[in-house]
Amino acid sequence: MIIFSTRVIAAEAGKSSEPAVTLPPVVISIEIKGVKRVTETAVRAKITQTVNAPVSSERISNDIKEIFRMGYFEDVKVEMEPVPGGVKLIYVLKEKPTIQRVNFEGNEEFDDQKLRETISIAPGSIADATLIQDNASKIKTLYEEHGYYLANIIPVLRRLREDTVNLTYMIEEGPVVKIKKILIEGAEKIPAKKVKKVMKTKERGFFSFLTKSGYYKKDEIKNDMERIKDLYLNNGYIRVAVSNPELRLSEDKKKIEIKVVIQEGEQYRIDTLEMDGNKNFPEEELLKLLTIKKGDVFSRELLRKDISNIVNFYSERGYALASVIPDISPDEEKKTVKLLLHVQEGDLFRIGRIEISGNTKTWDKVIRREMRLDEGDVFNSKLLRRSYERINNLQFFDTVELNPKPDQESKTVDIDIKVKERPTGMLSVGGGYSSIDKWVAMVDLTQGNLGGRGQYIKLRGEFGGRRTLYELSYRDPWFLDKPLSLGLSIYKSSRKYPLYDRRATGFEVSLGKNFSEYWGGSIAYNLESVKIENVDDKASQFIKDQAGTRVTSSVSPTIVRDSRDNFLDPSRGSRNALYLTVAGLGGTNSFVRSVFDSAWFFPWGSTTFSLRGRLGYASGAFGRDLPVYERFYVGGIYTVRGLGFGQAGPVDKNNEPLGGTKELIFNLEYIFPLVEEARLKGVLFFDAGSAFEQSEPMNSLRRTAGFGIRWISPIGPIRLEYGRNLDPKPYESNGRIEFTFGTFF
Repeated sequence: MIIFSTRVIAAEAGKSSEPAVTLPPVVISIEIKGVKRVTETAVRAKITQTVNAPVSSERISNDIKEIFRMGYFEDVKVEMEPVPGGVKLIYVLKEKPTIQRVNFEGNEEFDDQKLRETISIAPGSIADATLIQDNASKIKTLYEEHGYYLANIIPVLRRLREDTVNLTYMIEEGPVVKIKKILIEGAEKIPAKKVKKVMKTKERGFFSFLTKSGYYKKDEIKNDMERIKDLYLNNGYIRVAVSNPELRLSEDKKKIEIKVVIQEGEQYRIDTLEMDGNKNFPEEELLKLLTIKKGDVFSRELLRKDISNIVNFYSERGYALASVIPDISPDEEKKTVKLLLHVQEGDLFRIGRIEISGNTKTWDKVIRREMRLDEGDVFNSKLLRRSYERINNLQFFDTVELNPKPDQESKTVDIDIKVKERPTGMLSVGGGYSSIDKWVAMVDLTQGNLGGRGQYIKLRGEFGGRRTLYELSYRDPWFLDKPLSLGLSIYKSSRKYPLYDRRATGFEVSLGKNFSEYWGGSIAYNLESVKIENVDDKASQFIKDQAGTRVTSSVSPTIVRDSRDNFLDPSRGSRNALYLTVAGLGGTNSFVRSVFDSAWFFPWGSTTFSLRGRLGYASGAFGRDLPVYERFYVGGIYTVRGLGFGQAGPVDKNNEPLGGTKELIFNLEYIFPLVEEARLKGVLFFDAGSAFEQSEPMNSLRRTAGFGIRWISPIGPIRLEYGRNLDPKPYESNGRIEFTFGTFF
């Protein structure tokens, strides 16, 4: 019997050929021995030596290597046994043992459970040396992140039986090592303070226990060196050199000093800026896309953005594979660079097949009608991004993926749409608190994707000390499969205001239509019967005069432009809406009420700036007064946080809110992530706004400022915010905590 191994085959391959050539024997059969947990089929898939073919030492050698690469075997050899007509090859394998237990010894800072959550290896895993060492590195990284720079992790295997072992990670934690000082040498053109600012590695400071900074992390300091290089390259120092950090431990090994040496070089400016390869669009048009100009300081960051602008320009016009390759030629004497952008336009592509997968409930047409591209259209990356936003804004899916697949031969781009359904039906029974309505108990039965057709139906009940509501609503965004929305709603509500109670019963029907990608409009008819009762003796005569039952028959046209990237949690885009309500077509109330609402969102890294403004006007019509419940009440979580309901507006002699016939409100917010995985965010805000009487000038706004958190929870968005009253009146509090859940405003 002949045994082949990698070593034997290599030796055979090195022998010089003899004059007499002996033909290799033919392989009659191939046998696999030694497999237990791994299937024989999986091993045979790696074997290239075939039956009824001559034995190939090269193929067998490669087979041994490929089987080893599977990671399941610690020994692989091939035996050759003579049989009638040729030989039988026997692949003899020895599987690596499995890990029966994973133990930790020497760990005090972290318990076993925390360490098990950190590693990916577990009982039942293959005892693979690479896998074991990778997990040792994960444990070390965990310790480094908490200041244990000198931690040492040693994996130890103890064989129990032939095929099982115990794995123990021996841990020497060492002392916590804090960064005492970071020295930046050679930083003259750019101050060391600015260099330190781009680094994520920080010196230990007073607030480090909150920010978890001030510890040495090997991977982070490595990334910091690249950040420093980027800082210089973005300021024209193209010859910058940044040394590896020098580390110096204190004698007690509890503090570390980091020194970084920088050789800045000279600053370079752009001497010439040229472009070639563009055939379908003139150079003048493409140069307008560039933010970097001749004479400017060279910036790699701006260059990347400009290249992206050109590529996007082409991909929005069908050139799916367009690319731009920059050629940077420095002039060492003049300290300038010649910048040549090589444009590779590629071919014009059209949309091929659009395939949808993962939608187990939602009909294909519900997804397809949100696509801004159709099969046969010229490819457009901007419309592809917009398609993603629209499908995601349906709120039917946990994940949405749009994967374009260009085919160079057919000049088409197939689009694979992969979605993961989320539950859209919900029965919730619970409670909540609003600073306006106080404690509220709720029963809510909602189906946001009725029958998978995208229709919405909700039955809702709210019961609280100040508010009661019963509502049944329905909405079809594609009525009769046309781009028309139909909405129906019937409701009955009651609410206690400071000086009176309001009871209402009504219904509403609405029709809406999108005029273009971002523009849409609707018109609604509402018939409502309202009863004002339990009017307080301290109430003004205006409120007393409105006691009793009144009927409102109104028409409300609305026009909206909405370009937000995400309706629930926007980071860019805007929403601008004009609402108008005209009452008096029947009923006993006659009035006109209008509101202009504009909200803008600006991304800044992972954070968002938001600016919102509202302007409202209302007036009675045909000689009738404006109903008290149609007036503007400014103050509270939806208008000016930190003020009570209606406090930012006219009040009576008892300081109770009367509401106004005009309103002006501004909200400025800075939103930042706290725990991105949980969609938990923080917010800082400044509000200014007031309601006014008809004759009052709108030039005195109440101001508040504050902070809060926002969480897009499984039951919906939750807000908890504190607003500080910046100019409290004697009867007002200095601030208020606001809490509610529902849609963000």
